[in-house]
Amino acid sequence: VQLQASGGGSVRPGGSLTLSCEGSGLSLKYWAIGWFRQAPGKEREGVSCISVSDGSTYYSDSVKGRFTASRDNAKNAAYLQMDSVKPDDTAVYYCATVNPAMCIVAPTTEIPDEYFGSWGQGTLVTVSS
Repeated sequence: VQLQASGGGSVRPGGSLTLSCEGSGLSLKYWAIGWFRQAPGKEREGVSCISVSDGSTYYSDSVKGRFTASRDNAKNAAYLQMDSVKPDDTAVYYCATVNPAMCIVAPTTEIPDEYFGSWGQGTLVTVSS
């Protein structure tokens, strides 16, 4: 069972990047998918969540209007489209399978451990001119 996040890299402010989250030995269609990020010296925070049932999406205030979460159950994958990126978006980004009954976008320290299923290994996004 493995969750793989990919697509990170270096991008200039105002640019775009798409992160992917793919499941291996794990069917993502039964899970809500959370995106989280951790910048150096900061706690891991929730960025986005996409639900199981109707694909409803939720975002932190810091990325709302700039990031778009989506999923493709046929490909067993989820995505995070990042537009109009800012230097403050620099972080390691993680995807995780989370409780299918709800979406929570918050620092992980505020979320019960049982909310989480599997974590991907993280992909680094660097926003710099």
